[in-house]
Amino acid sequence: MGKVRDYQRLAHSILEAVGGEENVISAVRCATRLRLVLKRSDPAAKETVSTLPGVITVVESGGQFQIVIGQHVGEVHQEFLKLVNLDQPEAEEAPKGTVLNRIIATMSAVFAPFVYILAAAGILQGTLILTTLAFPAFAKTGTYEVFSFISWAPFTFLPIFIAITAANHFKVNAFIAVACSAALVSPTWADIATRITAGESITFLGIALSGTTYTSSVLPPLFLVWILSYVEKFLNKTIHEVIRPLFVPFFSMVLMVPLTILLIGPITTLGAEGIANGYNYLAENAPAVAGLIIGGFWQVIVIFGVHWGVTPMVLANFEQYGRDSFQAYQTIAVIAQIGAVIGVILKARNKETKKVGVSAGLTGIFGITEPAIYGVTLRFKKPFIYGCISGAIGAVTASFFKPYYFAYAGLPGPLTLVNGIDSDYPSSIIGLLIGTAIALILPIVLIQVFGFGEQAAPVVATETTATPVAEQEVSATLTNEETLRAPLEGTIVALSDVPDPVFASGAMGQGVAIRPTGNEVTAPFEGTVVMIAPSGHAIGLRSTSGVEVLIHVGLETVTLDGKPFTLHVKEGEAVKTGDRLVTFDATAIEAHGLETITPIIITNTQSYAQILPTDETVTTANTRILTIIK
Repeated sequence: MGKVRDYQRLAHSILEAVGGEENVISAVRCATRLRLVLKRSDPAAKETVSTLPGVITVVESGGQFQIVIGQHVGEVHQEFLKLVNLDQPEAEEAPKGTVLNRIIATMSAVFAPFVYILAAAGILQGTLILTTLAFPAFAKTGTYEVFSFISWAPFTFLPIFIAITAANHFKVNAFIAVACSAALVSPTWADIATRITAGESITFLGIALSGTTYTSSVLPPLFLVWILSYVEKFLNKTIHEVIRPLFVPFFSMVLMVPLTILLIGPITTLGAEGIANGYNYLAENAPAVAGLIIGGFWQVIVIFGVHWGVTPMVLANFEQYGRDSFQAYQTIAVIAQIGAVIGVILKARNKETKKVGVSAGLTGIFGITEPAIYGVTLRFKKPFIYGCISGAIGAVTASFFKPYYFAYAGLPGPLTLVNGIDSDYPSSIIGLLIGTAIALILPIVLIQVFGFGEQAAPVVATETTATPVAEQEVSATLTNEETLRAPLEGTIVALSDVPDPVFASGAMGQGVAIRPTGNEVTAPFEGTVVMIAPSGHAIGLRSTSGVEVLIHVGLETVTLDGKPFTLHVKEGEAVKTGDRLVTFDATAIEAHGLETITPIIITNTQSYAQILPTDETVTTANTRILTIIK
């Protein structure tokens, strides 16, 4: 129950920070992100949400407010949906934005909810490939046939999956959308299409039908549901409410299914095949260029959350040709970031950096690179760049072997490399293995040789005797160091021991924590108050030299609505070392079953070579708790 309560609190805090239910148009999720479409975007919301426990970072892209949470995004999404009503017919339309932003937002909303289903099916297909290579006779068994049709089922009936998620996105009755899309994958229509392809002329109301089939299709059901959203609105307005429940579905089906097989399906299928053919022309005639672009820049696309836009093209390739090179190069780009994380783990001296690296690297094995990017590689900048360079070199090298995937991978990564095996294209897997080996090893080597932003050399101490605080801070500045003084009295706790995975992992930045014995938070340096949480439980400061610090009083204390906290400063106010910032009632916090342990985080950790915690165990007003090395 504790975990469920935590997810509920985080969902409530996010909703409050983005402006409440009335400001939320839609809420979907992908592997690591809660993706919101908001009516109004408040710049302060991004900073507020970024500081919430459980949030890694916030990205605004593609018309979406994307909250990177990690592996528990599903639980947070479920709790968030309980707090909002997004199915009201009178809900306002999403802000129009650019056409590109609207397309990206739609692709994300449609594919993200079932990507793990496709990924699981892809892994099953890869497992069957390996098994039949080891035991060729297995392919002739009933066991193989059963597992084979299980692995293909999500792709065969993909239009139905799309109907469900697109109905939610376009505010359409999901059952009507599914009924229309189910007709497209009906065995009867498949038989009719086969007869048309064989040369038979079949008409509907005198209009010739095309032999287009819709199993595994993307754009036909997507456009069907989009147009259905307008048709359904019109029917709801014009049909009397007494007969509306019966005749809205009736007219929707008899209008939309024929319209799709006559017009929408053939046109959108040609469009998807045209885009796929355009990419394939590049991949066939200039494979090194295709490899360079995808291997080098795929993770940049992931950062901005626009990676779902290529899904229709990739699926069109599998449907039309039974293979795709895009996912082969994409896998190399993913593995390059894993290699960069391994390089950081091997090079880092800071234990917290190593712990974050191990956690992020494990998710990368399953093709999910957001934790690796935001937690490690992009945080230090150099590893991300090394990973992109290595991915480009690996993909260009692989391109000389014509690499392909022969089974769709929902989340391309190390576990899906077997999808590149096919007896008709023996060089494919060879190129993939060579390319991924380069992508994995090269960033490790680059990081060991050139470092990644964390100084390996020990810092030479300059203090030999006790010095007044002011003199110490001047000395620190002259030696590229800055000192952070304890903002609370209490016992120092290593950040990795804080009972909150986001703080403990270092995803928010490096630092320490204090278990307070007093009730007063003071300024740890001279600077400015840049952020105060609405509930008063967290405060952000920036020193005169640019060090940014988050002081978060207690864990999950945002849920207390500010009652135990009294603020003594305002945002934008200048403070000096020791100035009172916040006082709090520790007894009231603990009465709610919450921790008072207070993390002190350097939120711009990536800007510094090292963050060195003190060896002291007990703090007073003058205790140095962190040394920041520039």
